Amino acid sequence: MKLLISRLLPDAVMDKARAEFDVTLRETSDPMTEAEVTEALETYDLILPTLGDQFTASAISAATPRTKLLANFGVGFNHIDVDAAKAQGVKVTNTPGAVTDATADIAMTLMLMTARRAGEGERMVRSGNWTGWQPTQMLGLHLTGKTVGIIGMGRIGQAIASRCRNGFGCKIVYANRSRKDVDGAEQLDSMGAVAQVADVVVAATPGGPATRHLIGKSVFEAMQPHAIFVNISRGDVVNEAALITALQAGALGGAGLDVYENEPKVPDELLAMENVVLLPHLGTNTLEVRTGMGMMALDNLLAFAADKDLPNPV
Repeated sequence: MKLLISRLLPDAVMDKARAEFDVTLRETSDPMTEAEVTEALETYDLILPTLGDQFTASAISAATPRTKLLANFGVGFNHIDVDAAKAQGVKVTNTPGAVTDATADIAMTLMLMTARRAGEGERMVRSGNWTGWQPTQMLGLHLTGKTVGIIGMGRIGQAIASRCRNGFGCKIVYANRSRKDVDGAEQLDSMGAVAQVADVVVAATPGGPATRHLIGKSVFEAMQPHAIFVNISRGDVVNEAALITALQAGALGGAGLDVYENEPKVPDELLAMENVVLLPHLGTNTLEVRTGMGMMALDNLLAFAADKDLPNPV
């Protein structure tokens, strides 16, 4: 079967893919355009898409697909219009589980960097402006024992909660679209209720049309002035303009961001803020995790080729 892999994956994944399929690898690291998507759907039996590939409704509906499966590399699939794919007889899978711990680790990285002003401090040292230790220099937020509010209590949200509770003795509150019992954590009635009591608010929801701009002005206005906001979900979950306005007004103490609304574009206003930590979408960036994600995507492809149930259907 002819398989298109949209961008280069770790060696072990590429080797296994080539051993099992007739593989074509795109020769660019840029995401697939809509025109490329339409052409690929008509050319390949299977496609392994990656973040940012433009599998929009218009691109998919313009094709008469030969493709029968999109085995997405990643748990998030907001770059794929799943309904449009299914309407054309194209199944979609993703890679849940493989990304959980690495993404939760990045959430902790952002929480600590923002709370303890680590990015600002490193810039001070690198610029040669550090004059030595001072008793009141760069005083930050002590994370231990604080209240952490999590918006979205799926696998990743629960992994963040466990790290905060067990590692830092934090109280955990959360908002979730359905009722869910999580040991050692309290579910509140709304995002606003979480924002009012939390010292740190973490966005850990899935992306997609249903959660676009889920977090905006009302949440930021409810937050305490010292509190920090962290996003490790998807950029468009957050109304970025509302976040910038809140930060500029001093309505919250800072932000730690790994994702952006118009990625890879980062607004100049965020770049200029010392109390904002900005990472280049590092959520799953370890060799072990990316290899695991690739192998999970291949498991879905191999199951389809063998006419077996898909391990991770969307």
